[in-house]
Amino acid sequence: MNALRRRTARLRQLWLVLFVTGVVLTSTVLDTPWWPSLAVLLCLLALAFVGPPRGERAPVETGSPVRGRWVAVNGPGSRVPSHGVRSYGQAYAVDVLHPSPSGAPARIGWGVRTRAPASYSSFGEPVLAVADGTVVAVLDRKRDHRSRDTWPTLVWMMVVEAFFRELGGAAWILGNHVVVDHGDGVWSAYAHLRRDSAAVRVGERVQAGQRLAEVGNTGNTTEPHLHFQLMDAPHVTGAAGLPWRWRGVTELEATDPARASGGRRETALEDVPENGRIFEVAVGG
Repeated sequence: MNALRRRTARLRQLWLVLFVTGVVLTSTVLDTPWWPSLAVLLCLLALAFVGPPRGERAPVETGSPVRGRWVAVNGPGSRVPSHGVRSYGQAYAVDVLHPSPSGAPARIGWGVRTRAPASYSSFGEPVLAVADGTVVAVLDRKRDHRSRDTWPTLVWMMVVEAFFRELGGAAWILGNHVVVDHGDGVWSAYAHLRRDSAAVRVGERVQAGQRLAEVGNTGNTTEPHLHFQLMDAPHVTGAAGLPWRWRGVTELEATDPARASGGRRETALEDVPENGRIFEVAVGG
């Protein structure tokens, strides 16, 4: 049953494309009774929401994918599933970016002017392999888009862009990304990477701490940051997220008010930075 569920989840993009195609054909071309078409469409839509089986294992200890001072956002240190969903292997995913320069809460305006990705300090920072392994996927060609940090641009991203990215599949959600196989049923994924920054290729062996790429602003992002997750399969649509714990991370007393949200819930992982908590990783660590 778990294998069938995983295969169904992996075809998420196909079910969505078939559903949208069926809606268009039924409403504009096909001259058929409405109820058979509706039944088929509902089945396709239901298949698109089938998720993979949940990963059942203790937290996997790895190194950190970044060095220096960062802040955790949308992470399992505050709640699980960390991004609000378990799809795309995101149950224990975390976003990391540089703390706000001023430490003051971010204000979301109503304008339509957006910022270039290079104006953010996180953009271009090295992304490192968290453990030894073999690279199994690399995408490096998507352009870095401008920010989505005002109400009009956020609504556009969450409604219009989100719809087309779901149809486009995992590559449009993750943007440029690297996936590494660490053995023992553990894969790591690094997403939203900078265009043309990949320093590895499929089939290459990498060591812990080796540079894989750079932080970018591709895929489903509001601003440049690294999205990191561990999974139990190489394809994010058919993978369950796995819990993790980073070595060599020092959590500071300081928090970033612009990133803090909600505190730690009962479902949160221990020894993982809470949302808004600033942490440091030694450059030589």
